[in-house]
Amino acid sequence: MGPPGALRELTLALGAAVAALGSLLFIAVKIYFRGTGTGTDWDGWWERELRELRDRAPPGDAVRGTDPRRDSRPQGPAPHPPASPQLDWRQVLVLGLDGAGKSSVLHYICSQTARDSIAPTHGFNSAQLFVEGMEMDLLEVGGSQNLRSYWPHYLSEAHVLVFVVDSVDRSRLLTARQELHALLADEPRLPLVVLANKQDKSNALSAAELREELALHTLSGQRELFLLPTSATWDSLSTATSVLHVKSLLVTLLSQP
Repeated sequence: MGPPGALRELTLALGAAVAALGSLLFIAVKIYFRGTGTGTDWDGWWERELRELRDRAPPGDAVRGTDPRRDSRPQGPAPHPPASPQLDWRQVLVLGLDGAGKSSVLHYICSQTARDSIAPTHGFNSAQLFVEGMEMDLLEVGGSQNLRSYWPHYLSEAHVLVFVVDSVDRSRLLTARQELHALLADEPRLPLVVLANKQDKSNALSAAELREELALHTLSGQRELFLLPTSATWDSLSTATSVLHVKSLLVTLLSQP
């Protein structure tokens, strides 16, 4: 057996080698996942997503957002950042049943980039657009049954309500109508934009059919009401059902004194 001093030095050397190897492995794993875009590093994924939005936003627009994965459940009205003294702050509340396509609508309003799929929102999702001297805060709240009870808490801050409907999901149109009318009962003057979404599907109901199914004709005549056929897909951005028409309408509505 060697002298104790030599054994101690050998132990220290082995410990340092293991620590160095561990550091190298950690760095290699971080680089690998960043390059593959698997979504394992959520913070990095969201930073890249925001960077994509900022880079691809149309001239004159600016985008920033919050990570919807940081909050699995809404806890009340989301605080909004104070607007610049030169900007008017406006909030657009985006609601609808789960699967209606709210996240896709929000994505293509903010950034016209191709995406294979967009993950559903389990809590809330938001993005801010700076356009024509205005800060537009688009806030989406998830539409699953356990989240709908939170919807009314967000109405008081909203300047426009966007309600997205799946034009193909006929079995839940009654539920969509009930949820929408319950929301509007206490907000008779809130401007409403209903999106008859997924018009790219062959079996989608038309906007006129959805007007009847949702009983929009029974809503108060004091309310500004718009019904737009939409397709929140990359291929539909240059068609009559493009969500870019929604963006133009929102800018017009929110620019009114």
